Amino acid sequence: MIVVTTDFITGKEIETIGIVQGNMVQSKHIGKDIGAGFKTIVGGELKGYTDMMTEARDMAKDRMLQQAHALGADGVVGVRYASAAIMQGAAEVIAYGTAVKFI
Repeated sequence: MIVVTTDFITGKEIETIGIVQGNMVQSKHIGKDIGAGFKTIVGGELKGYTDMMTEARDMAKDRMLQQAHALGADGVVGVRYASAAIMQGAAEVIAYGTAVKFI
């Protein structure tokens, strides 16, 4: 399946199927939160949170693609990601786009 952030796929004529999306709410355990709190004192990357958000983005994208596949899509165009804090230490990531079929 082709996945792009553009509204077109070069060399392909496409027919819109509809919007597809996938989301994930992810959190780290309290030990990681405490470690991240100490890290903010000295500065630098919060690796635990970077890993958490990478995992959440990957899962959201996978869920979006599963939805597109279920609709018989050949690709997803206009893919975007958004995130929002749900509570301290937990965030939601959503991946969304337009499922298309090649014609």
